[in-house]
Amino acid sequence: MAYDKQLPKKSDDISGWYNALVLQAELAEYGPAKGTMILRPYGYAIWELVQKKLDAAFKANDVENAYFPIFIPESLLQKEKNHLEGFSPELAIVTIGGGEVLQEKLVVRPTSETIMYASYSKWVKSWRDLPIMINQWNSAVRWEKRTYLFLRTTEFLWQEGHTAHATHNEALATRQWAMDTYAQLFHDSYSLPGYIGLKSATETFAGAKSTMTYETLMPGGKALQSATSHDLGQNFAEAFDIKFQDKEGKTELVWQTCWGLSTRSLGGLFMVHGDDKGLRLPPELAPIQAIILPIRATDELQAYINQTKKDLLDIGVRVKIDDRDGESLGFKINKWELKGVPIRIEIGEKERAEGKVKIVRRDTGESAMVDTNQLQKTISELLVKIQKNLFDQAEIALAEHTHTSGDYEDFKQQMSDSKGFIKANWCGDSHCEDTIKSETTATTRCKTDSTVEGNCIYCSKPHAAEWYFAQSY
Repeated sequence: MAYDKQLPKKSDDISGWYNALVLQAELAEYGPAKGTMILRPYGYAIWELVQKKLDAAFKANDVENAYFPIFIPESLLQKEKNHLEGFSPELAIVTIGGGEVLQEKLVVRPTSETIMYASYSKWVKSWRDLPIMINQWNSAVRWEKRTYLFLRTTEFLWQEGHTAHATHNEALATRQWAMDTYAQLFHDSYSLPGYIGLKSATETFAGAKSTMTYETLMPGGKALQSATSHDLGQNFAEAFDIKFQDKEGKTELVWQTCWGLSTRSLGGLFMVHGDDKGLRLPPELAPIQAIILPIRATDELQAYINQTKKDLLDIGVRVKIDDRDGESLGFKINKWELKGVPIRIEIGEKERAEGKVKIVRRDTGESAMVDTNQLQKTISELLVKIQKNLFDQAEIALAEHTHTSGDYEDFKQQMSDSKGFIKANWCGDSHCEDTIKSETTATTRCKTDSTVEGNCIYCSKPHAAEWYFAQSY
C-alpha cells in the first residue's frame, strides 16, 4: 500500500478524499459482488471496540445475546403489512436452493423482527416470561441502488436489540435506555455530538409506533442517521400472536421495542474526524493508541524501545512498535498519520541517551520531549485530551452549522448554500413535509426538545412544533 500517496484534499473533494482514505488506510475494500464491502483487519478492529463497549452496556441492563437465521420465510415477512411495504424495495430473495425451486421464497435478513417474533410467540406464555431482552450481533442485507463504503452497503454489520414487555411504560423506558446508551457511546467513544429526537410518521421505522434517532452532522452539511430506537407498540405482537397471562389471569399482548447501530456509524466517524493527512481516530476507538517508531535501532536502543512499550502496556495502552525493514522514517510517519493513530512516539539514540522519548499528537501535530519516568502519566493524560479535543471540534462544527429559519424562501436559500441542520416549525402535515423534500431534498431529521410553537415553515399554520431539517447522507 502506498501510504505516501497523496490523498485528495478533504475541503476540495470530500467524496474522493473519503473513498481514497478508506482504501489507503486499509479500513475496507470493495467486495467482488456489487455493493458489498470487505472489512479489513484494521477496520474490523475498530468495530470490535464498538462491540466491546456496547456489549458490556447491554449486559449490564440484562440484555442477552442470541442468534437467529439469516433466511426468513416470505410468509413471516408478510405478517406485518407496513413492515413488508417498507422493506420490499430493498429485499434480496432466494428462490432456488440445492438446484431446486423452493416451495416458499426465503428473504435474506434485512432486519430480524419477523423471524425473532415468531419465536417470541412460542416463548411467552405468562408474565413470568417477561421481559425478553435479546440482542443480535449479525449482518443484514438491503439491496441499495447507490452504495458508499461503510455509509451505505448492500450487506452491513450491526447489532439489533429486540425486547418484549408486560406494559407500554416498560417498553418506552427500554426504548429511552437504548437511545441513552447510544448517545453515551457517541459522546464518550466516537467523540461525535448529535441531536436526539422523534422521527416524523413518514420517517418512522416500518411497522413501528414511533422512532427515536441520533442524528450527526457530516462535512458538507449533510446529516447521518447514526442510531435508532423504536417503540413497536403492539403491532408485531398482534401480527405474531405474542400474548401472555398477566398476574390477574387476563390475556394481554406484549409491548415491544427494537433498536440498532451499524458499521454505517464508522463511516461517520471517519468522515467527521479525518483531515487532509488521513484518519484522526478518537483514542477510545483506536486499535493502536500509540505507535513507536525506532530511529536506526541498535541492540541497545531496542531494549530501550521494548521497555517503553512495556511501560505503556502496563497501564492498558494499546501500543505497537513499527520496526519494519525497508521503510524510511518519513514513510512510516505518513503511514501512521494516514491510519489515524492518536500518538506517535519517536525514539533514537539521542532520546535514549537523555532518558526521553519524542511524542507527537495526531490531532494537533504538537510534539514534546518527555522523560521516561513521566511517560505513563503523560500518555494517559494525552489520550484523554485528544478524545475531548476531537469532540470539542465536532461540537463547534455542529453548532456553527445549525441554523434557524422562519421563512420558507430563507429556508430554501440556506439549504442550498450552507446546508447543515435548520431548525424550523412544521405543522405535521405530510404534504408540507413531502413538498419541502421535493423542493430542497431536505427531510425532517427529528423533533427538537423545544416546547415553543410557531407557524409552519411551509404552510404557515399556527401551533407547529420545531423540527430539525437537513439533507440526508
